[in-house]
Amino acid sequence: MDISGPDHGDDIDPADRWVRNPHTGEYELRPAPSAGEPAVPGPRSTPDAAEERRVPGPRRAAGRDGGRAQRRAGKRPTGGKSTGKRILLWTGGTLALVVAAGAVGGYVYLRHLDSNITTTDTAGATSDSFSRDKAFNILVIGTDKRQGKGDSGYGDANSVGHADTNILLHVSQDRTNATALSIPRDLITDVPDCPTRQPDGSLKTVPGARGVRFNTSLGQLGRDPGCTVRTVERLAGGMRIDHFMMADFNAVKTLTTAVDGVDVCLAHPVKDEKSHLDLPAGPAKIEGEQALAFVRTRYSWGNRGDLDRIKVQQQFLGSLFRKMKSDSTLTSPGRLLDLAETATKALTVDKGIGHITTLKDVALELKKVPPKNITFLTLPVRDNPADGPVHKTVVVQEEPARQVFSMIGNDTSFTEVKQKQKAREAARIKGPRSAPGDVRVVLYNAGAPAGSAQTTLAWLQTEKGVTKSGQRGNTGTHQPKTILEYAPAQAGQARELADLMGLPASALKPGGSETDDQGLPAVVLRLGADFRGAGVPLTGPAEPPAVPTHTADQVKCAS
Repeated sequence: MDISGPDHGDDIDPADRWVRNPHTGEYELRPAPSAGEPAVPGPRSTPDAAEERRVPGPRRAAGRDGGRAQRRAGKRPTGGKSTGKRILLWTGGTLALVVAAGAVGGYVYLRHLDSNITTTDTAGATSDSFSRDKAFNILVIGTDKRQGKGDSGYGDANSVGHADTNILLHVSQDRTNATALSIPRDLITDVPDCPTRQPDGSLKTVPGARGVRFNTSLGQLGRDPGCTVRTVERLAGGMRIDHFMMADFNAVKTLTTAVDGVDVCLAHPVKDEKSHLDLPAGPAKIEGEQALAFVRTRYSWGNRGDLDRIKVQQQFLGSLFRKMKSDSTLTSPGRLLDLAETATKALTVDKGIGHITTLKDVALELKKVPPKNITFLTLPVRDNPADGPVHKTVVVQEEPARQVFSMIGNDTSFTEVKQKQKAREAARIKGPRSAPGDVRVVLYNAGAPAGSAQTTLAWLQTEKGVTKSGQRGNTGTHQPKTILEYAPAQAGQARELADLMGLPASALKPGGSETDDQGLPAVVLRLGADFRGAGVPLTGPAEPPAVPTHTADQVKCAS
């Protein structure tokens, strides 16, 4: 049954048309009420024969025999109409802003879909469970491994499966917004030592590497997705990545086919000899091989590099997200069943979310985020000077990257950053301030990452002009919050230092002071477990990072 069309209310979320029948306890799809019709309909019934015709071929026998057996036992069959339509309640989000929703597309054949999913034991790199009450971070990895039919035209023929496309997906605690941060595969970074679980259950540590391409964090030397997770955490200054989801080239083909194509737009015609993409300028609908060619193309966009390809991939994902949220997908049980089947086969996840029931929870949380508040952006990078005149790789732009990770770590929406700025300004600590050069401060590490006191001291002295400062190492204690303690006469110094550090008013503690190395009274800054790094404000960035962004509701033409 597909009720998409002009007759239903445009202001009704398709998911809200699935309602619980109080007589059966099952969920059923209801058309939007017409004028004068009651909003809550009564129970409906459908002959078993009609339902049997809707069940795909190989599943009919199970539906007939299993259903009768259950009815004889006094149980409701698990493959009936209402159960099949419950798929909608589990869809609406996306992995890579799409795969998650497709993967949780059906409760029908739960065990079958569960068996489709491949899981990886990340040896502690990811969480053992999923929480619906907290903000969460999922690393979405697209590999260049060839295993699908027709994939031989793409990627490295000898690839063990590297991290070709990488998106850190952050979903806010209140589910009002999400951020999809792309990490370039050609980023030069450090890959840490990585414990990997072997087939016999033992652990093997793959040695890390310094100054290598990010994409080698997966596949190289036997590194698994947990290694890529650890690499991102290190890159992000210790930010916790809760889970990962991974798919290969074939996922793009199967998912776009399952949703009956994705709408894209081209600013100019493209006939790319390498990817074999051949499309005219203007709008187009793509699926299967053509969709894969679209996201793999790099020499026909912008400066013919990976960064411009990332922009096009983000536009594609925004369109795919909109298609997943559309009536034509959400109100078609048959299409959702196809989506569930194809997505689960394409998916590899960590054990913490390695079941349909858990992926259902992920999808329900993703569904709550409106497309206008899903922000796509790319990690700020610049050309690697070590490459010489021919640019092949990139390195991180430290300051804007810190701001980006700070916003994600502080659960700050990129779509609402101006409102957050106004709120921070309104809450700014009132009172006169000293000049940076007049601030005397002694720093301690009281639970922050190792080396934080020294790096913060160097940052204050060289970048902020707080030259009358020193650090005294670890306190030997662990405190959850960063605290700035000061004597009454030092209030102006404390206010200035709080502004420079991005400390909230709650971090300031009137009290005593200490004598610095010059024998003069100084404020005392103890860096707690909430400290994320020098120059990373605890209250979020002082201003939005100067990086290009766009949201999932925006339609752009690839150029």
